[in-house]
Amino acid sequence: MLFDSHAHIDDEKFDIDREEVIQRAIDNGVTGIINVGASMESSARSIALAEKYEGIYAAVGIHPHDAKDALDTDYEQLVRWTALDKVVAIGEIGLDYYYDFSPREVQRSVFIHQLDVARQTNMPFIIHDRDAHGDLLEILKKEAKGLKGVLHCFSGSLEMANEVIKMGLYISIAGPVTFKNAAKLPEIVTKVPLEYLLVETDSPYLTPQPYRGKRNEPAYVKLVAEQVANLRGIEMDVLAKATSENVKKLFGIS
Repeated sequence: MLFDSHAHIDDEKFDIDREEVIQRAIDNGVTGIINVGASMESSARSIALAEKYEGIYAAVGIHPHDAKDALDTDYEQLVRWTALDKVVAIGEIGLDYYYDFSPREVQRSVFIHQLDVARQTNMPFIIHDRDAHGDLLEILKKEAKGLKGVLHCFSGSLEMANEVIKMGLYISIAGPVTFKNAAKLPEIVTKVPLEYLLVETDSPYLTPQPYRGKRNEPAYVKLVAEQVANLRGIEMDVLAKATSENVKKLFGIS
């Protein structure tokens, strides 16, 4: 009973074997996958996947990399998409100051617009945050009061984790927790309350050990969960059950 809270199996890297990838996930105990949009096009693909497969759900949103291409009509389309049964979140949205593929001012504006979509539609959000912790927290504190959401592939400090948990937001842990250079992440994993913890793959990216360097896939969420359970000193079944229930609670999945 595992739930991959963040994947991109609509990505072209899965075009040759998508059916097999989904079946391997099922064979490895993965009962659900949130397939997350990064652009309007990938959001549409996420919806198509969710409508085709029972255990797959869609998030729709514009990644900060694509913020420069966002149109006012896109926000209207996001609102319309949230009316679909299998659409469960707005995401992934946020800030990326590492690559800066979109101007930072534009990233901030598009992020705020999409938080407004989440508020309008009473939907949770999925956050992308890379090297933008300060601005991200400032925007969340101002614009996301009372909203539900998750910081995916968490890369901040323990102090930041505590701040977002105080806001009622979740922390999601991905493949880097298995890396030898995981730095502060193992400590954060042990300190975050279990009721605020999710696990994910971010497939096809961030492949956990021992497959680092190869394409990631949802079946490997088991490796992330095993490492998190090991660090916390709890049984894998306990971790899997708790994180799956957290995903369902956050995204309103019955």
